Amino acid sequence: MSVRNLRQLLAPKSVALVGASERPGSVGATVWRNLLEGGFKGTLFPVNPKYATLGGQRVWGDVADLPQAPELAIICTPPATVPAIVRALGELGTRAAVVMTAGLSSARDLRGRSLKQAMLDAANPYLLRILGPNSSGLLAPGIGLNASIAAGGAASGRIAFVSESGAMMTGVLDWARTRGIGFSSFMSLGESADVDFGDVLDYLASDPGTGAILLHVESLRYARKFMSAARAAARSKPTLMLKAGRSIEAATAAACLSGVLARPDDVYDAAIRRAGMLRAYTTGQLFAAVETLARAKPLYGERLAILGNGAGPVLLAQDALQYGGGLQARLSEDTVRRLRELVPEWSGSGELNLRGDAPPERYRDAVEVLLKDPDANAVLIVHAPNAVVDPADVARALAPLAKSSSRNLLACWLGGQSVVAARTITAEAGIPAYRTPEEAVNGFLQIVDYRRNQTLLMQVPATVGDGEPDRERARALVRTALARGHYLLSDPETKAILDAYGIPTVPTLSAATPEEAVRAASVLGFPVAVKILSPDIAQKSDVGGVTLDLDSPEAVRAATERMRRRLAELRPDARLNGFIVQEMARNPEAHELIAGAATDPVFGPVILFGQGGLAVEVAGDHAVALPPLNTVLARDLIDRTRVARQLAGYRNHPAADMDAIAAVLVQVARLVAEVPEIVELDINPLLADSRGAVVLDARMRIAMADRAGNPARSTLDRLAIRPYPAELEETVDWDGGQILLRPIRPEDGQAHIAFFNALTPDDVRYRMFVRVRELQPAQLARFTQIDYDREMAFIATRPNAEGIGETLAVGRVVADPDNLSAEFAVTVRSDLKGKGLGVMLMNKLIAYCRARGTREIVGEALPQNAPVIGLVKKLGFTVGPLDEEEGVRKFWLQLR
Repeated sequence: MSVRNLRQLLAPKSVALVGASERPGSVGATVWRNLLEGGFKGTLFPVNPKYATLGGQRVWGDVADLPQAPELAIICTPPATVPAIVRALGELGTRAAVVMTAGLSSARDLRGRSLKQAMLDAANPYLLRILGPNSSGLLAPGIGLNASIAAGGAASGRIAFVSESGAMMTGVLDWARTRGIGFSSFMSLGESADVDFGDVLDYLASDPGTGAILLHVESLRYARKFMSAARAAARSKPTLMLKAGRSIEAATAAACLSGVLARPDDVYDAAIRRAGMLRAYTTGQLFAAVETLARAKPLYGERLAILGNGAGPVLLAQDALQYGGGLQARLSEDTVRRLRELVPEWSGSGELNLRGDAPPERYRDAVEVLLKDPDANAVLIVHAPNAVVDPADVARALAPLAKSSSRNLLACWLGGQSVVAARTITAEAGIPAYRTPEEAVNGFLQIVDYRRNQTLLMQVPATVGDGEPDRERARALVRTALARGHYLLSDPETKAILDAYGIPTVPTLSAATPEEAVRAASVLGFPVAVKILSPDIAQKSDVGGVTLDLDSPEAVRAATERMRRRLAELRPDARLNGFIVQEMARNPEAHELIAGAATDPVFGPVILFGQGGLAVEVAGDHAVALPPLNTVLARDLIDRTRVARQLAGYRNHPAADMDAIAAVLVQVARLVAEVPEIVELDINPLLADSRGAVVLDARMRIAMADRAGNPARSTLDRLAIRPYPAELEETVDWDGGQILLRPIRPEDGQAHIAFFNALTPDDVRYRMFVRVRELQPAQLARFTQIDYDREMAFIATRPNAEGIGETLAVGRVVADPDNLSAEFAVTVRSDLKGKGLGVMLMNKLIAYCRARGTREIVGEALPQNAPVIGLVKKLGFTVGPLDEEEGVRKFWLQLR
């Protein structure tokens, strides 16, 4: 990922158009006209050997003839000319170019390279960034830049729109102009040979002129890069995605059900959710969402109170809320009493109808009461115009409430011309305004979804499981299977691997013959279940390959013989490798679930959960998530299925042990992350009840990790989100004992609070440059839930007297997207200073940055923080003088 030279791309001071033309209908003529009409405030350089002037302006015959290096070049010349033009621009000093030319991927040069690769090779020595090829251009309305083929420009605003599709770009621009929507930047990525979504997200995340980021995505290539950039961007500003190609289904040639069920669109949903973004399904919904989120206040619950001046519109809003999965506010007795004083004819339940003749003051008073109800997290007013009350007067009465309340107030103004003034008044007051009840409710639900996705970024999960898994045993079992040529593992083989990760399984033995099956049943104890063991049968029950409740040796013998005959009749082509004998799991109240893993071609391993059993495909009740998981993410995965309602308990059925189910999902995610040879996994059914969860049946498909057989490398490459880097853990001697230096984990939340509370006020000020009394939840999550691809925080930890890990010191480093510079900070618990912890963590940070290839490590401290300044001097840092403007001393260490 890199933001290098993207400033020249998106905010250039000079632009050259190579291929400028006056030929009607040509790309060169269209772009030249747009550059002139856009009002660009910088310098323009048209380049084309066929012209001396264009529109009275001098034209340069060649890039080499230009009087200075343009910061940005637009190229719209034939494919064969592009690599040489890019090289000439690089030599001149240009550092960004938009290549509009198409056809570079299919055409080849004399060396056999695609022209696209030749273009990249020409740009690389000069760090020249390329947007395209086959890009429709870009716009930066704030500086009057329209370097695109769009028919018309764009208004200036604070929304950035990024699309792969040129047709989408021009269509959305035209659509937005009719609605008065403005942009900070607007660009078409084209084929994304160099600059891609990840690069642009990194740039826009820190762009002060951009308030929200909208993405139109058809496909992604670099999932890890995209996820890191998206998570960083979504932390700082609303980031929304419109994903095209939802109807494209996954290939069904998977060996396990999880591979069939985890459809590409489901995986994109999971990625968007995990990144803290919001998904839109139509262009209109995309822009409506950003307008809503731009005005939305923090939402501390998910219940909506609805009122209006007519029963019909209010009922429509209530229906939309219910069928959209939303929750209606449950009003308190005090709220109901006060509302009935305002509306005596209201029964206290059902739709809250203020009546058509309600004066503006009644609206104001009713909304004010609802905004104070503890269960009303937001309030929606639905107003239908009539001849009695002016909607604008109602809007004026409501406007002050939006400013004084911490809760969200939304307004639906039904009608056309008669409510234009009301919409304008509420919009200016920061109240999202909608045309229909359904649009208004959808706007509220978008705020809810966005809040949920953001919450996943901010949660601090609890610890899962007892002890570490036996990774080496699991890896050895996989290696043995691969050596034998076993790529589709049987139930017993799969369960042995699951057992190594502490995932509970029903005791299972395999048998080659009916007599061995009898002996196995005697070992397990009757009653037992017997199933066929065949690599060619995915669903054993389809061929009568399952018999339950066998309570004697004779019954086992008869069942196995019957299975063998039936398999030969129904599937004579299928191999029979023997039988599986299981301890009979009797629990009629247990839920049959499916938990599994599949490999997505873009995002790599994904975890699947849902309703299991024989009808799993018919039920269609499942959700997917990206590993690694923790308890919070696992519970969110469970909650996104319909079966979650049954698991919560109903009638005389007790609730299932949700912690046990979540623990299985966490360990499955851990298993596929740490054993890269696992391609697919089915646990179906996973039986769950109030006593826990246990695997009944399982199968697994494995493959070589990569051509080099290097699991460690392929583990990092295949995951969209980098998991906890256990290889960086280090045990060291300290203060007469041993401590562990390791990367911080989300589970360290409580220990981090205790660590913070043990700091003196001055130490907190030295670290944060301000006085802070306590850590807020968002700060805690930011400190403990880090993107290991972007930053690193090492802690020094040891068990306290109760055996609970305590944090002694923290060292943190955050690199820029280009990995040129990394900023560090080290904090030692106030009562442990002067014992070498700071030096230990600094040396670990420096070694980590060197291993990553970081060029320099930098930091800053208040001038009073003598211990840190002395520490960095001891380690070879250069310490600068006091920065009078910022009030700090800065220091740096060159690493390469």
